[in-house]
Amino acid sequence: MRSRYSAFVVGEADYLFTTWHPRTRPDDVVLDPSTRWTGLEVVDVVDGGPEDEEGVVEFVARYAGGEQRERSRFARRAGRWLYLDAVPPRGG
Repeated sequence: MRSRYSAFVVGEADYLFTTWHPRTRPDDVVLDPSTRWTGLEVVDVVDGGPEDEEGVVEFVARYAGGEQRERSRFARRAGRWLYLDAVPPRGG
């Protein structure tokens, strides 16, 4: 999760594409270069440990002018964690 946030910060669309599960990723990842990310707060983590095949991370990513709150699902594939999709945050 943190590495994907960092990729958004520095504009590494290729990294975001390769860490997105092939079943759910778009044909291309296009970032808005005007977005200035200012911080990441991990709110909740469910599973995602060494013996798990799936995990969920809820976070708040702040940017100049606002924030994005998301509950992201990840799956392990060939030993690597890949972003699957987002589900509504708890209580949201």
